Amino acid sequence: MLKVNNVSKTFNVGTVNENHVLDNVSFTLNEGDFVTVIGGNGAGKSTILNMIAGVYPIDSGSIEIDGVDISLFQEHKRAKWIGRVFQDPMVGTAANMEIVENLAMANRRGKKRGLKWGVTDGERKTFYQLVKRLDLGLEERLSDKVGLLSGGQRQAITLLMATLQQPKVLLLDEHTAALDPKTAKKVLNLTTQIVAEQNLTTVMITHNMKDALAIGNRLIMMYDGHVIFDVRDEEKAKLTVDDLLDKFDQASNGEFANDRMLLAK
Repeated sequence: MLKVNNVSKTFNVGTVNENHVLDNVSFTLNEGDFVTVIGGNGAGKSTILNMIAGVYPIDSGSIEIDGVDISLFQEHKRAKWIGRVFQDPMVGTAANMEIVENLAMANRRGKKRGLKWGVTDGERKTFYQLVKRLDLGLEERLSDKVGLLSGGQRQAITLLMATLQQPKVLLLDEHTAALDPKTAKKVLNLTTQIVAEQNLTTVMITHNMKDALAIGNRLIMMYDGHVIFDVRDEEKAKLTVDDLLDKFDQASNGEFANDRMLLAK
């Protein structure tokens, strides 16, 4: 479903700020794979998501979704295949629009737009039932502006928006990092539920190693722009947090101790 082949990216080429962020990164996800991606700051985690989404052009290599080479597609041309939830709850929604209007926009992703009435009665009924499943009481507040919601409520709505059209690939960029632990757990539970129900091919970046081990069927570890560890299924289930820390230490020749503070145990 997703094939990343020898993708490289360097920012500020030819300047004193030249930064080699990705170096021939390759991995393939089968349909329904749920991979968690971990690594310290600067490992290239968010950059690879931005490469897949089309935020930045790749320098070399290729990216395919469901057999289609999207390497040269602009970001908006990829939107019909990709759903994304960002780390910042303020991103991904229109704050001055109602909850129901945000959901209606997401429901039209990849479709031709016309001059019909913005939100149909049928959509309102569908959205009511979807939002009710969140168990946040928002189904009775569909006319509220999204900007009035808390971070956790907003992130839950963003997750619904990202998955309404059952994207080929779902990208989650530390989407619970800005939330309090209780809310983060609720959003993570909702995430795993939706991914399982829709059999979505998912890439989730996280700094929390317990979450990385507990969620999904596969784990990828990145360091200095490379994939240094790729494990799945039963082998992943046997891993512990200490095992992951050891892998980091081996990759960095013992220089990774400072980054341990950035990796939640």
